[in-house]
Amino acid sequence: MSDDAPRGQVHTLEAFTAALLVVSGVLFALQTTAVTPLTASTSNQHIENQHQTAAADLLTTAAENGTLRPAVTFWDPDNGMFVGATSRGFYANGGPPNALGAALNQTFGNFSTAGRRIAYNVYVRYRTAGNATRRQTMVYMGSPSDNAATATRTVAVYDGTPLAGPGAGNVSSANFYAPDAAPNASLHNVMEVRIVVWQM
Repeated sequence: MSDDAPRGQVHTLEAFTAALLVVSGVLFALQTTAVTPLTASTSNQHIENQHQTAAADLLTTAAENGTLRPAVTFWDPDNGMFVGATSRGFYANGGPPNALGAALNQTFGNFSTAGRRIAYNVYVRYRTAGNATRRQTMVYMGSPSDNAATATRTVAVYDGTPLAGPGAGNVSSANFYAPDAAPNASLHNVMEVRIVVWQM
């Protein structure tokens, strides 16, 4: 009887330790595989890639067919904003009323994923005479999500490039938003058009 008591205690202790190890292992496994609504998934990455490819293709096509430069020079010098923009100086409900805007609206305007709308912002970055970088907002639909996709394309604007709006003048003679960054050359500025796309 005296040998059975310590042996029973050892078996009880071993059983308790084994149970504790099993429960700890299960809890650890559950924590490492927990999926939350904010966890990035393969499908989210796939959607991001689709948006990035669509935006990059749109910019490439616009540059090749000659509609990108007129989009950045679609400027109203009298009002100091893009032609037909809201009082805040940008387009808020879609692209501008030109070829680039039509392409943006066609590509993203009616596009939705799992019933969710697609939003986009368009910015134009340029150099100042002091070699700093500034940004002019062309389209603003809101604050992008963390999963936003971005595509950029540069286009050169020369001193004699005409404004694409209904008014007369060119970028060097009118009140254009991008200054002459190369005063001693015919190049006026190099504009970077950036599209940011995300799912709302």
